[in-house]
Amino acid sequence: MKEKATFAAGCFWGVEEAFRQVKGVTNAAVGYTGGHTKNPTYETVCSHTTGHAEAVEVEYDPKQVSYEELLDVLWSIHNPTTLNRQGPDVGDQYRSAVFYHTPEQKALAEASKQRLQDSGQYDHPVVTEITQVPTFYRAEEYHQRYFEKNGGGQCHIPLGRNTP
Repeated sequence: MKEKATFAAGCFWGVEEAFRQVKGVTNAAVGYTGGHTKNPTYETVCSHTTGHAEAVEVEYDPKQVSYEELLDVLWSIHNPTTLNRQGPDVGDQYRSAVFYHTPEQKALAEASKQRLQDSGQYDHPVVTEITQVPTFYRAEEYHQRYFEKNGGGQCHIPLGRNTP
């Protein structure tokens, strides 16, 4: 039986690509969640008036990959200490967030975030929001599998210990 996980970690193209590489992930779709406007578009999300984050909805087989392992991937592909920013991408749509689907996912995400904070990996607080997933709006088709369609690329650069 497949389960879902939803994450935001900056530009959704790179987040989608990273999760598609994980054994046990059966699908990943980019979209918008966490806002207050129905049926947002890329243009409205970029206007900073909808409150949505660029996010990825991951379908996975829990017999092949655990939710905790997916959280580990999330932490490894972005800087969870920057509010509304990942590298050169700035705006509330680029915030770091875990959108949980179940109370178990919430507990696992909170524990994982605390372990990361306590690890000393970062000198700044981990600001990743953990909130129940509201409606996930699938992004426009040209955003789906963007790197696959457009010859690869990279929009996530792992950041070091003291990088704000």
